[in-house]
Amino acid sequence: MLSWDDYDDSQEPSTPKKAPQQPATPAKSAAQPQAANVVKPVETALKDNADISSKASEDAALEKAQASLKKLDVAPGLEELEMGAKRVQVDEKAMINCRADLNQLVPFKYDWAWQKYLDGCANHWMPQEINMTADVALWKSADGLTEDERRLVMRSLGYFSTADSLVANNLVLAIYRVITNPECRQYILRQAFEEAIHTHAYQYCVESLAMDEGEVFNMYREVPSVAQKAAWSLKHTKEISDPTFTTGTEETDRILLKNLIAFYVVTEGIFFYCGFCQILSMGRRNKMTGVSEQFQYILRDESMHLNFGIDVINQIKLENPNLWTAEFQEEVTQMILEGTALEIQFAKESMPRGILGMNSNMMEEYLKFIANRRLTQIGLPEQFSNVSNPFPWMSEIMDLRKEKNFFETRVIEYQTGGALSW
Repeated sequence: MLSWDDYDDSQEPSTPKKAPQQPATPAKSAAQPQAANVVKPVETALKDNADISSKASEDAALEKAQASLKKLDVAPGLEELEMGAKRVQVDEKAMINCRADLNQLVPFKYDWAWQKYLDGCANHWMPQEINMTADVALWKSADGLTEDERRLVMRSLGYFSTADSLVANNLVLAIYRVITNPECRQYILRQAFEEAIHTHAYQYCVESLAMDEGEVFNMYREVPSVAQKAAWSLKHTKEISDPTFTTGTEETDRILLKNLIAFYVVTEGIFFYCGFCQILSMGRRNKMTGVSEQFQYILRDESMHLNFGIDVINQIKLENPNLWTAEFQEEVTQMILEGTALEIQFAKESMPRGILGMNSNMMEEYLKFIANRRLTQIGLPEQFSNVSNPFPWMSEIMDLRKEKNFFETRVIEYQTGGALSW
């Protein structure tokens, strides 16, 4: 390769020239590529070593896992799965104390349970979809609502915000574990999710209206009429919530049945209805329309929960007639009467004066009408004579096929896109 000296000699041979001095900077610059060439292999070597170390670590971890698997006693798992057992037949399924494989959803024995699950999924909704703007303006307005109307809203949110959590806890921690039918369990999971949505809805209302969260969410411990209802429900879940509780005897099966009646028939079937009626009455008068619409969706869900629970109760009675003794029927009747009395007390406390076209006497008759309905739904005689429904519009609102102007508000018979029938 030619140097600058060679080049000069070739161009001017007769005139000797002093070799030009090379500046220090280019010399330094020339050395840099050499350093980079040295560093680059070092970095590559380090990376290779890290990869080798990482691979060795992974191999060691995998070998450890494989060694652990060799020591694994699979007998308990195989016993649970009943390896090689015959396929589940419909007739082997039962609501409680069933030995058939709970992991096999099909074949269905209770088609109504699966249909309720599908209906619940089709009716999915979320609280944020509902416009609360008008409610916020009305709540903030000094003369927007009377003190009695504000008390009514606060009391309803105070009870419901805790009640749905109590129901969800009972479903997840107790009922799901002891119901031994997979299609019913599928609906119970859907119901538990809906209870979470309801609690979310109350929180969304409280947050939107800038209410005192501590006051609302602690009413079940601070307001007697709210606390007594919550305490009554908790009393009836204490035994079944014990992790060691199992069914299989007449006594424990009856405890389960009593829990189902306490939560489905009384808590969801009676305790909720004064609040539903009060809030929906406000919506009919174009007051708190966002809160009212939330409650309409919740009422639709709770109506399905109630119907599911009653079907489960009646199915257990049918499969275990020994549980439904005359003495137990008296006990259940007393439970429903206790629940009715507590809800009447709540109505009087939350509505001390006539309001929204209703008063505590009318609400008392309505609750007795509801109680009679719940009694007959599980095969017990009515306990209140000469009572009727003083709020026929409630039946209209509860009609799931009721149509509404889509541009005024959302259609209550809402379905997700995948479930629409065109």
